[in-house]
Amino acid sequence: MEEQHGGGPAHGWRYGPPGWRRPDDTEAHPARPPWRSTLLITAFVLVGTTFAAHGQPDRVPLDGYARVLLLAASAPLLWRHRHPVAVAYGTAAAALAYLALGYPYGPVFLPVAVGCLGAVVAGHRRAAWTAVGLLWAGHLLVALWLYRWLPPAGDRRAGLGQEAVVATWVLAVAALAELARLRREQWARERADRAEAARRRADEERLRIARELHDVLAHSISVINVQASMGLALLDSDPEQARAALTTIKSASKEALGEVRQVLGALRAPGAAPRAPAPGLARLPELVQQAAAAGLTVETEGEPPRLPPGADLAAFRILQEALTNVVRHSGSRHARVRFGYGDGVLRLRIDDDGPATGADAGGSGNGLAGMRERAAALGGTIEAGPRPDGGFRVLAVLPSDLREDQ
Repeated sequence: MEEQHGGGPAHGWRYGPPGWRRPDDTEAHPARPPWRSTLLITAFVLVGTTFAAHGQPDRVPLDGYARVLLLAASAPLLWRHRHPVAVAYGTAAAALAYLALGYPYGPVFLPVAVGCLGAVVAGHRRAAWTAVGLLWAGHLLVALWLYRWLPPAGDRRAGLGQEAVVATWVLAVAALAELARLRREQWARERADRAEAARRRADEERLRIARELHDVLAHSISVINVQASMGLALLDSDPEQARAALTTIKSASKEALGEVRQVLGALRAPGAAPRAPAPGLARLPELVQQAAAAGLTVETEGEPPRLPPGADLAAFRILQEALTNVVRHSGSRHARVRFGYGDGVLRLRIDDDGPATGADAGGSGNGLAGMRERAAALGGTIEAGPRPDGGFRVLAVLPSDLREDQ
C-alpha cells in the first residue's frame, strides 16, 4: 500500500496495521488521501458481504440500498488521516444502519475497525471507543427489542451465539486499535532515542575536538610566544641565541600545524583511519625538549608505563597542558613530573614551585576543564590546586588497564 513505507509491500506491522501510515508520512503528504487502501477495503467489504449473504437466507437480500450503505461505511476512510473523529462516527453509523435494516452480516465491521483505529492512533481514544460503544449498544437494541418492527419480517430475538460474534468483533477492534497505538508510541520513542543518541555523540565529538585543538594550540603558541619574546630581546645583542629561538618557533609551529591537520582531517573524513599515530607518553622526551626551549626545566621521576591508546593520549595531553600552564602562569622555571603505576592505575603528578604570575595561576578554566573531561572520560580524576608549601600541583589518577575498544 502506498501509505505503508512508500508504496512497497508491507512485511508485518512495522509501523502499524495495513492501511495506516507512519507519522512522518502523514506529515510529509498531508493532502494525499489513502486511495489504494480504501479501494481495497471497499472491494473486500462488497465482495465479502456478497459471499456471506449466500449463507444467510433469513436476512434481507442485498439490494442497491445495501450496497450504498456499504459504500457509505467504506468511503469515509479516504479522510481518516485528516478527520479521524468524524470518520470513526461515520463508519459506525453506516454499519449500524446497515444492520438495523436486516441486511446480511459480513465484513461490514472492517471499515469501523479501520476508522476507529485511525482515531485511536491520532490520539482520539475517547471518540473511537464512544463510536464502537454506540455501535454495540445500537446492535443490542435492534437484536433484543427493535427487531419486532424492523426487517426482515418474522425476525426472532438474537441468540447468545450471535451476540458473542458481535462482541468478539468489538473486542477485536479495541485490541487492534490499542496495539497500533502502542506500536506507534514505541516507534516514536525509538526515533526520539536515536535522535538523542546522535545529538549526544555529536556533542561528545565536538568536545573531543575542542580539547584536542586547545591542547595543541595552547602548548605550541605558549612556546612560540616565549621564544618570540626571547628572540626580540636578543636580536641585537645575541643574534645566535635569537636564531635558536626562531628555530624553536619554526619547529613548534610545524608540529602544531601537523596535529591541527590531523584533527581537521578526521572531521573531513569521518571514520577514516588517522594518517599519523595519536601522540602518547612515548613523546615525553620531545615534550621535555619543547619545555626547555620555552625556558622550563622538567625533571622526571619514574618511567611512563605502556598504556592503551586512549589512556596514553589522555596522559600525554594532561601532562602537556600542565607544563604549558607552568610556562604561562608560574614564576618558577622548574617543574617535576612523577609517574606512579600500580593496581592498574597511573598516577601522574606535576609540581612547580611558583610563585604564580597572575590571578589565574595554575591555568585558565578551559585548560583545567579539558584535563578533567579527559580524565572523567576514562573513569579517572584530576586534582589541581596550590600546594601548602607554595607552588602548584596537578595530580591525575587514570585507570591504565582499560581495553583498547573502551
